[in-house]
Amino acid sequence: MKAKKKNHTRSGDDALSVADILKKVKELEIRSKKLTTNLFSGEYHTAFKGKGMSFKEVREYSAGDDIRFIDWNVSARMGAPFSKLFEEERELTMMLLVDISASSLFGTVHQRKKDLITEICAVLAFSAVNNNDKVGVIFFSDKIEFFIPPKKGKEHVLYIVRELLTVQPKSKGTNLNEAVRFFNNAVKQKSIVFILSDFMVEQYDDALRIAGSRHDVIGIKVYDKMDMDLPEIGMMQIEDAETGKTRWIDTNDKMVQYNYHKQFVDNEEACKLSFLKSGADLLYMRTDEDYVKILQKFFIKRMKSAR
Repeated sequence: MKAKKKNHTRSGDDALSVADILKKVKELEIRSKKLTTNLFSGEYHTAFKGKGMSFKEVREYSAGDDIRFIDWNVSARMGAPFSKLFEEERELTMMLLVDISASSLFGTVHQRKKDLITEICAVLAFSAVNNNDKVGVIFFSDKIEFFIPPKKGKEHVLYIVRELLTVQPKSKGTNLNEAVRFFNNAVKQKSIVFILSDFMVEQYDDALRIAGSRHDVIGIKVYDKMDMDLPEIGMMQIEDAETGKTRWIDTNDKMVQYNYHKQFVDNEEACKLSFLKSGADLLYMRTDEDYVKILQKFFIKRMKSAR
């Protein structure tokens, strides 16, 4: 159960005026551009280059060509061996699968999960557009809330950022399986896929395995300190953010603390195993940690493995 302390959750976004939204968009644009220019310049493309190869032309076979790429049909017609030539796909497609269920509104330190997810998505989207790549978004709760097909350009990214700031889910629950299945059906081109969620759900292995076999999938598990451990403050009323059910618990009770922490650990292990079996990467981002360092470390690791 996604148990949350009542006085730390918000039932929804604070009402934002048009001026507030434009100001926040501008702030995210400035911060994202600064990060992509100063920290992620070159690292984003190097981290994901070579993930796809496109056919360029056929040429006469020469010594050193890979025999696996001999075009036997052309060779038979021409009476001499010919090889297929491929080139790295310079244009990449990035897809962001964004969990906007009720649990994303939770946060006890610094910011809510949704705030962190929004900023990470903005940085990733600007990194893509700076590399002349396409970027699209699937917003999901326990159903598909909104789909923005991948496109290029700064205006498109600013539109995505505005939606990240203002989108309001019609449902409170989470169905990650439905989101990944929708992505598998909607996006055929091989893509870089970031799934941003607290992953406090089950039964998404099959869809994730299919996505992992076709695309470069990276999960970003966003969580709060209080998702892991309860503070020792005595009796506390907790509420499941997605079902609305409430109950009282004694946070000083050692067994209550143990079971609460164990629930988080069990979920983490299940999540880690699901991504491992799917051949996908999984990053962890806590709401009070520096996500920039985690992303940069990930990009550098990918750069080294791409060489």
